[in-house]
Amino acid sequence: MMREILQLKLTMDTRRVPTIFHESKSDSGNQFLKSLGIYALMGLILIAFLFGDQYIFQVSIMYAIVMFIIMTSTISDFSSVLLDVRDKMIIGTKPVDSRTINATKVVHITIYLCQLTMAFTAIPMIIGLFNQGIVFFLLSLIVLLFVNLLILIMTALVYIIILRFFDGEKLKDIINYIQILLSISMIIGYQLVARSFEFVDLNVNFSFEWWHVLMPPVWYGAIYEIVLNGVTDLSYIILAILGVILPLVAIFLYIKLIPSFERNLEKLLSNSGKHKQAKEWWSRFWSKVLVRNKEEQVFFDFATRMLKNERDYKLKVYPTIGMALVFPCIFLLTDYTSRSIDELRDGSMYFSMYFSLVVIPAGVQMLQFSTNPKAAWIYRAVPLKNENVCHRAVLKAFLVRLFIPVYLILSVLFLVIFTERIWSFLIILVLVAAIYSRICYQVFLKNVLPFSESYQIGQSKQSGQALALLALTVAFALFHYVMTLASFGSYILISVLVFINAFLWRK
Repeated sequence: MMREILQLKLTMDTRRVPTIFHESKSDSGNQFLKSLGIYALMGLILIAFLFGDQYIFQVSIMYAIVMFIIMTSTISDFSSVLLDVRDKMIIGTKPVDSRTINATKVVHITIYLCQLTMAFTAIPMIIGLFNQGIVFFLLSLIVLLFVNLLILIMTALVYIIILRFFDGEKLKDIINYIQILLSISMIIGYQLVARSFEFVDLNVNFSFEWWHVLMPPVWYGAIYEIVLNGVTDLSYIILAILGVILPLVAIFLYIKLIPSFERNLEKLLSNSGKHKQAKEWWSRFWSKVLVRNKEEQVFFDFATRMLKNERDYKLKVYPTIGMALVFPCIFLLTDYTSRSIDELRDGSMYFSMYFSLVVIPAGVQMLQFSTNPKAAWIYRAVPLKNENVCHRAVLKAFLVRLFIPVYLILSVLFLVIFTERIWSFLIILVLVAAIYSRICYQVFLKNVLPFSESYQIGQSKQSGQALALLALTVAFALFHYVMTLASFGSYILISVLVFINAFLWRK
């Protein structure tokens, strides 16, 4: 029985599209195994920490990265296994012992974790075998076993606690945000690769503090110090014992809590979670500023709620928001490493804020899709006189909900660095963003009503248009820069952009 159930579950895994594949995939084959190649490339970051013998420093950082990647991957891609209510409904009604179902679930997760861990750490471990020796290699295999055990139990305990105090909808939201965090980490992770090699040759003095007890990666760094460097300090021994004992204690705790966990899983079957109406002061404020009639107000409120509650939309667009916030800062840091703060302040690196415009094509493109596209009949049911009102309201809601917060955060940061001399730049940027969003909307939703298409169709066909629109941002930035070279170029550009905006948005 266990073999048959496990075979079915592994077959279903081959059809699951991992989170690191953002686009909808129609390709046949095992998508999970294909994603392991991406994890193998990401695992190259660990090589930087395999040189030297300051294990409490090197190994702690290495396992912090390993635990972050594996835990977020487990939560994002295999939550459906840990939280599978179908086992209880389908298999549980058959003459199958509950212990068989639970054992199958554990073996299933174990296979997944082993594949993921091997992909992520195989190349670094092979290099560690030749660089650090056979003892390091064998010790790493044992420690990775405890790390995976700790990750699995920590994930399960997080679910148990959330389901104990919250409803299923809250858990789904948390899983969604972890998926978004994973996607952002994939995008900006290469920055860590470039900077991690700077730490290899540093001399590190470890001073034990009480809060080290709360840091699992330090536990395993202490084990390496004891085994490979012969350290006998009491603090190292305490940390090493925690690394071995706590995963085992967590297993027994998890076994005791399984019955309660299975009961609380039933919350996932109901959608009757109490959705508290948050005080949407932000949306209300902008609706008073930007929306002029009641019909447009209705669609503005509708779009705002859709953007807030549509999980698939957030999963596909929010990683781009992370890029928009992080990359301008990375450009500043990269420039700061080679120049002084005064030189940076006198320069033109504030033009890196144009990178924030990547939110617009990514977000506008997704406005045409919905998890429930058949509900678009509502557009025909309401007495809608002019579809343009709906389109204008939805685009305004997108800007208010997603772009303006990113713009304001970066504006405050850049004003602190570059002072008030960039006020005209910031005004021009927001006017360009309004025109750019209008162009993107015309490209992606010319003949489509918002939220009326399925996510499964159309995205791949628009990739060329999205790239062309990204190239347009470069053209905007270059034209803006050229205009600033003239004495009153910025003020002339502001006047022209205001006129163009008034024309486009009225249309």
